[in-house]
Amino acid sequence: MSARGRVLVVPQAFKGSHSVLEVGEAVSRAVRDAGWIANVLPGSDGGDGLLEALRERFLRLTSHRVTGADRRPVEALVGWLAADEAVAESRLVCGLSVVGGRPGSALDYTTAGVGELISGLAAEGAARVYVGLGGSATVDGGLGMAAAWGFSPRDRGGNILEPAGRFLENLVRLDPGKPPPTRIVALADVNNRFTGPDGAIVYAPQKGVSADEMPHLMEGFNRLVEATAPLGGEVNQSRPGSGAAGGLGFGILTFAGGTLERGADWVLSLQGLDGALEEADLVMTCEAGFDRTSLAGKLTGTLLERAQDAGKPVILLAPRASNVPDGVMLHTAPGFWTLDDIYQRALQALTRC
Repeated sequence: MSARGRVLVVPQAFKGSHSVLEVGEAVSRAVRDAGWIANVLPGSDGGDGLLEALRERFLRLTSHRVTGADRRPVEALVGWLAADEAVAESRLVCGLSVVGGRPGSALDYTTAGVGELISGLAAEGAARVYVGLGGSATVDGGLGMAAAWGFSPRDRGGNILEPAGRFLENLVRLDPGKPPPTRIVALADVNNRFTGPDGAIVYAPQKGVSADEMPHLMEGFNRLVEATAPLGGEVNQSRPGSGAAGGLGFGILTFAGGTLERGADWVLSLQGLDGALEEADLVMTCEAGFDRTSLAGKLTGTLLERAQDAGKPVILLAPRASNVPDGVMLHTAPGFWTLDDIYQRALQALTRC
C-alpha cells in the first residue's frame, strides 16, 4: 500500500490535442511518481473520446462507410459491447473534426450519415444502438438522419426540401418514413432542450452560424416541432438533452422513438464509478476549459458532483477555469498544455496535497 492512498483518475480528451488515454497516462504517471496508487477510469460524456474511453469494454470494432456532414463519404468506427449492442459517435460522421478546414456552413451540413450508420448496424444485428451526441457540426434537428429513413420534408408548395438547417424555416409538412428496427439510445453531452433561447441555438455560433442567420434557424426549429407534432415533437422539444448535437437528440426521440440518457452518467456507470469512488481517497480529473457549460451535463461537472456527494476530495486540472464548485481543489495555468504540462501540473497538485 502507498503511504498516501489511492487516487481515482478520471481523464477526458483535450479536444483537438490529446486523447483520453494520453491524458490518463500523463496524470496516472504523476500519481505514481508522487507516491500514490492510481486507478484510471477513462471518461466521456458522449462527445470526444467515447469509443476510446470504452475501448477495453468492446468485443470488437467495425468500420462503416457513410455520408459525412458535408456529403463526402467518411469511415466511422463503431464499438460492440455485445453481439447485439453497438456504440457509435455521431461526431465521427457529422462532427466538427470531419469538416474541419473545409468550406461550408453548419446550416448546410447533414446528419444523413447517422441515419445510414444506424440502419447498417441494425442490419448487422444490433438490437440496441447507443449514439454519442457530442462534437456535432450540424444544426438540422436530426432531419437529415430522418431523410435517410425515408422521411420527406416538404415546403408549402409540396416541393421536397433539402434536409438541412438552412431550409427548416420553409418546412410545412413531413411525409412519413420508417426508422430501422432497433432501439436507439442517445447519449447527450448537454442538458439543453431543443427550442428556445437556451436550447440548441446556444451552440450554433460555435459552428459558424452568424448573428443574422440565428433568427431564421430558431424559426426553423419551431417549424420542425410543428411538422413533427404527430410524432411527439411538441413534447420532445422540452426534454433535457434534446438540443444536443444541433437537435440530433430531438431527432432520435421524435423520428425513431428513441430514448435520451446523460452520456456522462451512462459512461461512468458502465465504467464502475460507484465502486471506484468507494476505494478512492482522492479524485483527480481534468478538462481543457471548465466553465458553466461543464456543469450542464458534461463529464467533468457530473464527476465533481458524484465525487463530492460521496465525500471524496477532488482535484481539477484545467488551463482555463471558471464557475468551479466550492470545495474543489483547482490547479490552473493559462495557455496550451502539452502532455508533459499535464503531468507536471498533476504532480504539483499532488505535492501540495
